[in-house]
Amino acid sequence: MKKITAAALAALTITACSSGPVFHIDGKVTGAEGKMLILESSGLEGIVPLDSVKLKKNGTFRFKQPQPEAPEFYRLRVDDKTISLSIDSTETVKIEAPYTDFSTAYTVEGSDNCSKIKELTLKQVELQKSVDDLLSAQQAGKVGRVQMEDSLAALIGHYKDDVKRNYIFAAPNTSAAYFALFQKLNGYLIFDPLNNKDDVKCFAAVATSLNNSYPHAVRSKNLYNIVIKGMKNTRRPQQKVLDIPEDKVVETGVIDIALRDLKGNIRKLTDLKGKVVLLDFTVFQSPAGPPHNMLLRELYNKYAAQGLEIYQVSLDADEHFWKTSAVNLPWICVRDADGVYSTNVALYNVQKVPAIFLINRNNELKMRGDEIKDLETAVKSLL
Repeated sequence: MKKITAAALAALTITACSSGPVFHIDGKVTGAEGKMLILESSGLEGIVPLDSVKLKKNGTFRFKQPQPEAPEFYRLRVDDKTISLSIDSTETVKIEAPYTDFSTAYTVEGSDNCSKIKELTLKQVELQKSVDDLLSAQQAGKVGRVQMEDSLAALIGHYKDDVKRNYIFAAPNTSAAYFALFQKLNGYLIFDPLNNKDDVKCFAAVATSLNNSYPHAVRSKNLYNIVIKGMKNTRRPQQKVLDIPEDKVVETGVIDIALRDLKGNIRKLTDLKGKVVLLDFTVFQSPAGPPHNMLLRELYNKYAAQGLEIYQVSLDADEHFWKTSAVNLPWICVRDADGVYSTNVALYNVQKVPAIFLINRNNELKMRGDEIKDLETAVKSLL
């Protein structure tokens, strides 16, 4: 009796499943003779290869797979170049692409969702390039910190307004809207479902529409859970009179903060008397987080030996994400579990993040971000 290998068994399973309704993806990849074109499933648990073909000189290909029970996402991949696709029925999607610029120069027919996903992909690529150019200009000394952070916020804000209006709220029942929710910039979600109440509304719109059409789908349930968590994290507490506890204010007038660091130890802001302190409120789980921390690291590396300390308050809803992101930072990192609605945020009148304050060696608050045009010059004046 012949043994059946795992690969053969998998092939038999796919063949058996393919006896029902199927979808097709076919087309042509030019300039890629001899390379493997791989069809992958892009699921919640990761990327799974489904099929592959070695491209011949003419570059034609054809894939067939079982129709998904609910809208699902797939990828075509050559080397490290990918094209994202969405399938929700038995459609035939036609793709033509050059090997060079495979991920952006392709054409797609047969699926409005796939066409929208291409539009979103090109928009994200353009946004990433603009942000990279901005960061390069800042590193070259052509753009100051304030201008860089304001420009970065504007770029992200314009992008989100466009995508909200034309892709999410315009058609929340489509897989293109779902795709838009999970686009990334610098590896971080552009739409933040845990820390930004306006972004939670975007997730809620898509979750509601998806749940109405596919209540039993795994993606529907997952999105619903994200929305519930996001609503809980961003719910504004009941209004109450804000009294500053006497023990929060030291004799010089600075408002104290006492929060736990990465090791669980309470770190008090006023214990840093004798140092120049840069107090920073931020959200790590944000596209603005990495470039902001990069600026702080450059500053810290220059002036820590002269008495500069950074006391960074994370307002992230996801504690694990904060711990993972902050573990290698050399300054004091603490987290406020109450997030953007915390008492500390209110006491310091933080209107947006990141927000920076400078405290002199006597525990006196000297400057806040809006007043600081050149952060390095301001720090040096206090050292």
